[in-house]
Amino acid sequence: MTSPGNSIYLASRSPRRRELLTQIGVGFETLLLREASPRGADIDETAFPDEVPADYVSRIARIKAELSRKYLIRRGAPLRPVLGADTAVVLKGHIFGKPGDPAHAGEMLAALSGQTHEMLTAIAVAAEQETRMRISASTVRFRDISEGEIDRYLALDEANDKAGGYAIQGFAAIFITEITGSYSGIMGLPLYETAQLLHDCGMDMLP
Repeated sequence: MTSPGNSIYLASRSPRRRELLTQIGVGFETLLLREASPRGADIDETAFPDEVPADYVSRIARIKAELSRKYLIRRGAPLRPVLGADTAVVLKGHIFGKPGDPAHAGEMLAALSGQTHEMLTAIAVAAEQETRMRISASTVRFRDISEGEIDRYLALDEANDKAGGYAIQGFAAIFITEITGSYSGIMGLPLYETAQLLHDCGMDMLP
């Protein structure tokens, strides 16, 4: 697979992913799928019954990348690699995605308090006739968090649109006693794995 220049499509609304791609000098155009419309969302992110967490995030990342590429082909747009990603918190085998509301985020944080959880981020790059995948697995340990601290954290509005109801790059960092793995992966885009996939597409990852 080849790509003209260091430019891709990013199939994500996440500002963290945009920041991380910019950090490593990757040019991108954001390509957004509908999250809600009269006919419903383009992607149903509900996990299948008994679906393994790693399979779940890989499936969603692949769908985002491949569905976005199909749209580009239909529109006759210039074709470049399309990057899709999905992140989930996993606690004792249970998948924690994005909270539906502040109360849901509070329930997630209460469950994560004093526990070690896994953070999985899958990335997929769809280009030409092939979609390549990588997955990053990290662990995060939280100290005990009081109910009052959870309420104060939720008032900061950091939990919205974050897997597990928290952002490691924000105030939630004061709850974390230990991480193992990829900091950028916990943020939502593991840069090592991303660079490897883009290199496989023919991109030179250094200036």
